Amino acid sequence: MRKLFVFLVTLLTAAPLLRAQTVLPLYPGPIPNAKPSAVEEASVTLANGGVRISNVVQPTLTVFRPAADKANGTAIVICPGGGYARLSIDHEGYDVARRLAEWGITAFVLKYRLPNAESQLDKSTAPLMDAQQALRLVRQQSAEYGIRRAGIMGFSAGGHLASTAATSAPVTREGLFSATPSRPDFQILIYPVISFSDSLMHAGSRTNLLGTTPAAQQIRRYSNELQVSARTPPTFLVHAQDDKTVKVQNSLRFYEACLHHRVPVEMHLYPQGGHGFGLHNKTTKDDWMERLRNWLDAGGWLSR
Repeated sequence: MRKLFVFLVTLLTAAPLLRAQTVLPLYPGPIPNAKPSAVEEASVTLANGGVRISNVVQPTLTVFRPAADKANGTAIVICPGGGYARLSIDHEGYDVARRLAEWGITAFVLKYRLPNAESQLDKSTAPLMDAQQALRLVRQQSAEYGIRRAGIMGFSAGGHLASTAATSAPVTREGLFSATPSRPDFQILIYPVISFSDSLMHAGSRTNLLGTTPAAQQIRRYSNELQVSARTPPTFLVHAQDDKTVKVQNSLRFYEACLHHRVPVEMHLYPQGGHGFGLHNKTTKDDWMERLRNWLDAGGWLSR
């Protein structure tokens, strides 16, 4: 009986976060930069329960709302990683969103289009268009969700997408015009792909986005350490020094660029952790999410 009571108390406590999540289509009408194709979305469940999504053709935002008495007016768009080939939608998306909602943040997990020449007119701009549209849509829904500020968060290749959105002018294409700003108020980059230079790149991410023989101009355009300016929003970085998939120098170069342009920036490096640890770096007792919470609080983004 006591176990049943504890279970019910736990269930009731968690109830605000267990509500069915709202899924918003990213575009109200035809999807820009798309063309007819036979491409179909695929989802794979791994042995450990993880979910990987590929071939996204209908981009969406999945909304995780905080309890009404906790909501603080901050929204964060989350970009899962996956090398621009797939989306690690659970441990770099939904799991993170639930944690943020506990802090009073309205979290939006972005299922963005992955570069695909078969279904997109220009595969190099499709993910960025979706990230910028996500920020616009969140702001356009500000009355519905009580939002006053909107940040972006990305893991691995999702960190490349997030930092591209934070350092880029709006992508323009027919059917996409909007006066709503598409630049985030802050950005959170977790073991991010930053540079597409030969010495630092994650080869899969660059190849998937730009192809096997990108022009030097394209490489520079998508090397985000070179795109930082005084307009770049405050930045939070996390990386493990032993990351063999995405070199830690990606975060270091971005940090240095932020310093150079006097962009407020905070970085946390861990000696170990590798790549793709999501919420939990199991090699340390330190919780980087609590570091993030302190940073958000200091920036006023947790204030109601």
